Amino acid sequence: MTDRSITVSQLNEYIKNLFASDRMLSAVCVTGELSNFKRHSSGHLYFTLKDSDAAVQAVMFRSDAARLRFSPESGMKVIVTGRVSLYPKSGQYQIYVNTMQPDGIGSLYLAFEQLKEKLYRKGLFDPAHKKALPLYPKRIAVVTSPTGAAVRDMIRILNRRYPLCDVLVCPVKVQGDGAAQEIADMLDYVNHHRLADLIITGRGGGSLEDLWAFNEEVLAEAIYRSDIPVISAVGHEPDITISDYVADARASTPSNAAEIAVKDAFELKRALGDLAFTLAKYQTDRIKAERTRLARLTQTPVMTDPRQYFTDRRLSLDVLSDRLASSMRLTLERRRAQTARLAAGLDAMSPLKVLSRGYSVVTDGRGVVRSVGRLTPGGEISVRLSDGSADCTVVRVTKEQKENVS
Repeated sequence: MTDRSITVSQLNEYIKNLFASDRMLSAVCVTGELSNFKRHSSGHLYFTLKDSDAAVQAVMFRSDAARLRFSPESGMKVIVTGRVSLYPKSGQYQIYVNTMQPDGIGSLYLAFEQLKEKLYRKGLFDPAHKKALPLYPKRIAVVTSPTGAAVRDMIRILNRRYPLCDVLVCPVKVQGDGAAQEIADMLDYVNHHRLADLIITGRGGGSLEDLWAFNEEVLAEAIYRSDIPVISAVGHEPDITISDYVADARASTPSNAAEIAVKDAFELKRALGDLAFTLAKYQTDRIKAERTRLARLTQTPVMTDPRQYFTDRRLSLDVLSDRLASSMRLTLERRRAQTARLAAGLDAMSPLKVLSRGYSVVTDGRGVVRSVGRLTPGGEISVRLSDGSADCTVVRVTKEQKENVS
């Protein structure tokens, strides 16, 4: 019995070969709920696939995971295809997943909704960021496939509606791997070299897969950072892409984008004709009104008899001159009377007037002497009289005694 024993590695390898030889297990399709989902730094996806009664481990390698159009999350119900095998090191069997899609909803639609929510949170749909389209663009860059019907329709409509505008076709791939990156690079190129005043990017109709390049984040970011206004024109009326949400304007079709981008030259010509008519009518009415006003002016007295006008003005001037002279005389008389009153008051208060009545003013080197306390025998003083002055020497000082009043 001991001679027939095998190692654990041999056992696991044997069981692995049994899995590999089973045709059913080499290509299974399993429905379940994602649990313990983990995206490894290597790019591999590790998760558990479970239902209400059981669970199985699963792995999806980076090369297969790169083709996913949506972001798997724990709790999401999915349908996976792959093969069942044993991992020899742990002795655990697991599903090696090749494809995965949401259960009950298309993977592309789910990817669209996930990216739309992500970009909305980042602010790429913010109306405040959207730029106004130029009213009269000089050059329009059409970033699309050079061979599709869409580009021919846009060129035809642009040339018909507004032939003054140059159309620059920027050829890119609009479908398949790398299309979104190619369109984004062309948008950056047009911006970097300022090749146009307006950009139209889009393509004709198709399936969701055909239009998918316009649902990728790399293109959404390029439209958002464009300094030149961008019109998104993808598919038909019902088709809505991520580019439509980010662009400065959305057209229902490529043909509609051409109509949005430029004014109709015929309509502009008609509008200019209407303006010219309105201006001419305004000028005619204005001239008529001025002629009527001139006719009224010619009938006024100043125009019919200019001399009478000046005669009336001379009479008015004489009246005003008389009033002014009378007013000046009255003013001068009031000022003279007021001056006489003030002079009389000053004369009454003059010190010289007091001296003429027999009084005198005594001064010394320090000014007017008001008290005998300032005087000393032998001191020099000056006495001012009404008609002159005298220098004197103090001989004696007598101070009056004031009587006490009881």
